[in-house]
Amino acid sequence: MARVGIVGTGFVGRAWAISFARAGHQVTLWDAQQDAPPRALEYIEQLLPELAANGLLDEGPAAVRTRMRIAPTLAEALDGAVHVQESTFEDVAVKRDIFAKMDAVAPPDAVIATSTSAILPSKFTEHVPGRHRCLVVHPINPPYVIPAAEVVPAPWTSQEAVDRAAAFLRGAGHAPIVMKKELDGFVMNRLQGALLEECFRLIED
Repeated sequence: MARVGIVGTGFVGRAWAISFARAGHQVTLWDAQQDAPPRALEYIEQLLPELAANGLLDEGPAAVRTRMRIAPTLAEALDGAVHVQESTFEDVAVKRDIFAKMDAVAPPDAVIATSTSAILPSKFTEHVPGRHRCLVVHPINPPYVIPAAEVVPAPWTSQEAVDRAAAFLRGAGHAPIVMKKELDGFVMNRLQGALLEECFRLIED
């Protein structure tokens, strides 16, 4: 059992919280908007019975829910975390700011990941002192249903951080797709885009 910090509690952050808590980890949620984590937990509490009814939980909803809690500060959310999953707004300036803050308070050996679906990690981690541990872990949403997730390093991300992120995902029941370097659009987005384009062409034909 490990500690996981969830930063940003919108749809993607909530989904990661469920996925990691279901895997047995202690999950702590934090959001810059103080009313967001309670709303996230309320949503999760309503969803867990449905997941259980469809065979997506190995134990009762209450057991999974007890592994989630709210932290009043970012530092408390990341205290003791081995993995941090950030899911804030898709904005470079926002991510530059939050990554600097997370790096300052996260344990030295914690991997710091973002769920971004489009922004290259080099765009917002170059200024971070601990940039060697920063990378992308981009899920196909929701990750508690679809286990695939892309692991995308920045040019300065260490191989150790990549390996640890991939191993952590596997341990939580995911199937990581590990990229050797960052690539515009990532892999899954580009494949999905090509498939969608072919679908439209089939409809037109």
